[in-house]
Amino acid sequence: MNPKNNLIIGIIVAVVIAASINIDANPVNFVDGFPKLIKIAEEMTQVDPNLFHIAFSAMFETIQMAIIGTVVGVAIALPLSILAARNLNSKWVYAPLRALLAAIRTFPSILWAILFVIIVGLGPFAGVLAIIMYTIGFVAKLQYEAIEAIDSDPVDAISSIGVSKLQLIRYVVIPESASHLLSQILYMFDYNVRQTSILGLVGAGGIGYYIINYIQFFEYGKATVFMLVVLIVVLVIDLISIKIRDKFIIKSQRGMEMKIK
Repeated sequence: MNPKNNLIIGIIVAVVIAASINIDANPVNFVDGFPKLIKIAEEMTQVDPNLFHIAFSAMFETIQMAIIGTVVGVAIALPLSILAARNLNSKWVYAPLRALLAAIRTFPSILWAILFVIIVGLGPFAGVLAIIMYTIGFVAKLQYEAIEAIDSDPVDAISSIGVSKLQLIRYVVIPESASHLLSQILYMFDYNVRQTSILGLVGAGGIGYYIINYIQFFEYGKATVFMLVVLIVVLVIDLISIKIRDKFIIKSQRGMEMKIK
């Protein structure tokens, strides 16, 4: 093996070991606690089929929360991403906006949920607001990076004929970055469904409310029912996302390659 590669691997291993010391990582503790994991796994097999109708009902609420949070979050994030793109605006516009988006991303959705539970009270509305905030910060960053990666030739060509910035955004920026935006929406919706499943930890609604409660009372068999429903729904969403990607995103990329050729 190349000595340079050995050096890089050695540095990575040394960094991991140093980090493990700082967080008191001890493999012996895991080995000693492994029998507890086996016991929990046995209890999780004691599934109560009567809870499936409640689980699917709660999952439906979770999906509703994820849909609203994703759609509203993306709708707000898109214009913000355009303003935060360096190739479209001056630093006096994009710099403070990027700082604001970074501040929004600093807090995970569960911390936003805690804040909104305090403001609006317990329930799914707090969860929806938390999802919206996290979606704004995350999608806006991905999208302004996609906008900055746009080929400069179409932008320069359209700008040279004296079009307004709004026309430039409408006819060049949005079409050129549309496939990235669709990919981000699909990913964000998938993420929000899974994330909403744990927002019940702080009383922000969704199926996570049941999962957390059953786990707190060591009723792992009942919690398994709700986790299985989450798994089923996530797999279905993944399948639908693949179909959408194949039909729109990959097709769009192939069309762009044909134009280049």
